[in-house]
Amino acid sequence: MLKVTDIRAAYGKIEALKGVSLTVMEGEIVTLIGANGAGKSTTLKTISGQLNPKAGSIEFMGKKISGTPTHLVTAMGIIQVPEGRRIFSRMTVMENLEMGAFLRNDKDEIKSDLDHVFELFPRLKERVAQKGGTLSGGEQQMLAMGRAMMAKPKLLMLDEPSMGLAPVVVEIIFETILTLNRAGITILLVEQNANMALAIADRGYVLETGNIALTGPGKELLANEAVRKAYLGE
Repeated sequence: MLKVTDIRAAYGKIEALKGVSLTVMEGEIVTLIGANGAGKSTTLKTISGQLNPKAGSIEFMGKKISGTPTHLVTAMGIIQVPEGRRIFSRMTVMENLEMGAFLRNDKDEIKSDLDHVFELFPRLKERVAQKGGTLSGGEQQMLAMGRAMMAKPKLLMLDEPSMGLAPVVVEIIFETILTLNRAGITILLVEQNANMALAIADRGYVLETGNIALTGPGKELLANEAVRKAYLGE
């Protein structure tokens, strides 16, 4: 579904990605782990068109999308839930969810998808008229994921979905990720909680200062001694 080949990206003169290559097959959960500043979020931003690669190529479903503007990448079905949630804080829960469906005109399916979001996140249904900015951190993450679901993603990219959340909410978020994947959504996950991310991932990539240092099945990386020392605090 997604093929990233030797991409290089920079912020001004600072090179953030130094030749990153990865693949995501349809139906997989693939995770990127690494220390702060390793280039995880930059990889997602480059795929989604927020940052133009200086070199390399990105293909989605066989079509080259390197350098394509974000709104066109979104229209293709690559939907990103950004780090820090980035919901519309002055809009209600319902208005946020409706914004997720902004590019769609299939009204019957939009209603069905809205019902599905409320089924996944009952708390959002309870707070449908509440302003997004007044929700708890966990509820805002649910809203950000729900908004992404309303865009009907083919590839869902999640950037640090568990950041700053209570353990019980983290469990809900990861259960939801698995539920979405079982429903047929392919997922590319950037996550600080390497333990949980690798436990649910089909495959993982370890990023170190803009380079892929290690790759393999999620459970193999979870058992890797170097990974456990570097990212799991053992």
